[in-house]
Formats: sequence, structure tokens, C-alpha cells
Amino acid sequence: MGQGQLTAVPEPKYWHLRTVLVRTIDSEFSTGQVLPNERELSARFGVARATLRQALDQLELEGRLVRRRGIGTLIAAPRVGVPVNGREVSWPGSARSQSWRIVDCVTSPASAQLARALGVAEGAQVHTLRRLRLVQGVTMATESLHVPAAALPHLAEFAAESDRARAMLRQLERLGIDGESRSVELGVAEADSAALLERPPGTPVLVVTTQYAASGRLAALAVSTYRADTCKLTFGETGLVEVTPVQSDVPVRSAS
Repeated sequence: MGQGQLTAVPEPKYWHLRTVLVRTIDSEFSTGQVLPNERELSARFGVARATLRQALDQLELEGRLVRRRGIGTLIAAPRVGVPVNGREVSWPGSARSQSWRIVDCVTSPASAQLARALGVAEGAQVHTLRRLRLVQGVTMATESLHVPAAALPHLAEFAAESDRARAMLRQLERLGIDGESRSVELGVAEADSAALLERPPGTPVLVVTTQYAASGRLAALAVSTYRADTCKLTFGETGLVEVTPVQSDVPVRSAS
């Protein structure tokens, strides 16, 4: 095979403007300041307002800008450091942690994809608990916690969904975790997770997949979708993180 030659791709006008705006924001503005209006910015940078809006939309998606009705476009605060391991935010301290808010808890047959991830037969019953992660009162992530029903057989005794969710967390706390592993990948918020995060579909997110082992076997799988526009993940000195590219196999996503 002959050596290929890379072909230069012209940079879109809005992307070049986005780069210029980032430099301008960093050098001339501080957190909370309001940007000049679109007419002034268009005149300053010599671009059409449509191009300017594209660039501003991109910076809003990245979390650099925030729009407030009646005020204008403001410089956003720096991303908040959000720990993803440790007893206060992860297993087993999560059952009583004030940083989590339960959305729902259902039991349903495992899809082929989820069955492979949990090491159970396709169609086996799986408990799925969905919850929100709050930081300073702001929703930063959604999480789907999947547990084979065979591991928690007594949950069926709880008719009320809220009681079942709390019982699920209490029982998981008692298991005693032998180990855990995590992987992180970049993604975009799909419709269901975007609604829970109160962001438009397509918002950049960080997907953290955590496997928990107990008594020598996989006990649970947690898929957490974090807002990449407002937070950065921290893992601490003992948090082992595997950063992997997106493979051809579709990764397990949060349950809808």
C-alpha cells in the first residue's frame, strides 16, 4: 500500500471565531461578567450574527458561557471538581448520602447487552435503580445502578417503589465490596438523560461505568452520566481509572 497523504480540511468560520472568543474571554473577562450584545460582538470581530450565534452556542455547550433571560450571556464559573470514589459518594456510603436523589426503581428482563455486562442470562430479572447526583443543589449526573435480581431476592416483598429503592441500597451496603473498577468515556446526553440533567440533547457528558465485585463475583454495575460542561471528575490517590476510546460495541447506557 502506498503512503496516504492528509488533506487539510478548512476550519469552519464559527469554529475559528470560537477560538478567538475563548482567548478574548480568558484575557478580558472574569466569572459572572456579561458579554457585549450580539450586535457589538459581530461588529468587533467582523462576522455575521449567524456565525457568532454558532460560536456562542458551542461555548455554551462547553460550559464556558451561560445564558440568562433578561440578563444576557455571562461568563460561566469554572467546572466543579466532583469526586467519583470514596465512601461519601460511592458504595457503600451511598444509601444515606445526601448527594443522591432517587428517581425510580424497576425490575425487568435483562437485554442481551446488559446481560453480557452483568454476566447473567439474557432475559434474567435485573433490578435497576435510577438516581440523580447533586452537588451544591445542582444536578450533575444521572446514574443507573443494575443488580441481578438473584442477588437481592427479597426486594419483591416491597410493593412501593420508594420502599424497594431504599431496601435495594440497604441490602447492597451489607454485601461488602471486594473490589471495583471504572472506565470513563466521552459521550453526549441522549433524550432521557438530558431531561434529567435539565440540558438539551447532545450536551457533552462523561460516562463513568463502574463494576462492583462481592464474594468473588460481579455484584452490580453502575452507569453514571456526568455533565461535562459544568464538572470535572476527580478520583483521588487510590482511584484507578481506565480511559478507553469508544469501541464498535455500543456501551451500556443508563436505563430509560
